[in-house]
Amino acid sequence: MPHKRNPSTAIKYLFRALLLRCPACGTKPLFHRWYQVRSLSNWFSPLDGCPRCGYPYEREPGYFLMAIWAVNYTFSAILGLVLYGSLEWFFDLPVWTLMAGVLGPVLLFSVGFARQSKAIWLATDLFFDPHDPKSGDDDGDQRLPSPNDAAPPAAQAPEPAGIHAGATEK
Repeated sequence: MPHKRNPSTAIKYLFRALLLRCPACGTKPLFHRWYQVRSLSNWFSPLDGCPRCGYPYEREPGYFLMAIWAVNYTFSAILGLVLYGSLEWFFDLPVWTLMAGVLGPVLLFSVGFARQSKAIWLATDLFFDPHDPKSGDDDGDQRLPSPNDAAPPAAQAPEPAGIHAGATEK
């Protein structure tokens, strides 16, 4: 299926990303569920890839740096500016109270929004730089094996020379 680069495809990918689903197929999750999270690593790290379609979530080491720097930082900065403007405009707060009223929610938002920022980055990358391992134009990305792929037959090791089945030593 050729990739169509139109607004409806972009909206579909972003909607899937905001639901934390695979941007390619939209059915499987990108991250561990919130009740399965046992560490910060589980919270911040996506799964290896989609078990249904094989879309790899991390193409290379450092792949999500732009997601953190551009997407997460931008939304956090916008929230900080809106909070600061609102608190400054409507309330006469001391500086330390104003800083706590802005920095606290922004830091919590940044940690909570980390997953969505990575998902938005994945969806954006899929839209602008789709990779299909079957076409040979995947920039070195490897497709993860899916459960639907047939398993290759087990390779049999050749018998060493001089040993035959059923032969006994004298």
